[in-house]
Amino acid sequence: MTSSNSQKKSKMNLIQFNHRKDFGDDWYVQIINIKRISLLQISISWNDFKSWPYFQLKSGTGDALDIIFWIYKFGIDVTILGRTWTWDYLKDDEESDHLRMEEC
Repeated sequence: MTSSNSQKKSKMNLIQFNHRKDFGDDWYVQIINIKRISLLQISISWNDFKSWPYFQLKSGTGDALDIIFWIYKFGIDVTILGRTWTWDYLKDDEESDHLRMEEC
């Protein structure tokens, strides 16, 4: 097996915890990740901005079942058998200057 094949081979992660700051704090847990699919994902958020309460129940477009509940600044999102959440693309994007502010 060559090194490029071993890099493409994905590992199965049983449980993964993470924290992200984006207009507030998001804590999330992913359970049983296989390639791009997760069995269960749960996100708890405390946002910097207030919102009207809402409840959303969704199925399809990459998720078997997605439940979102939001009230004031608190939010919870539960996804069952869905695409694995990832923000790796944001890490690469932070260094780019889309507004070209360096030219000013």
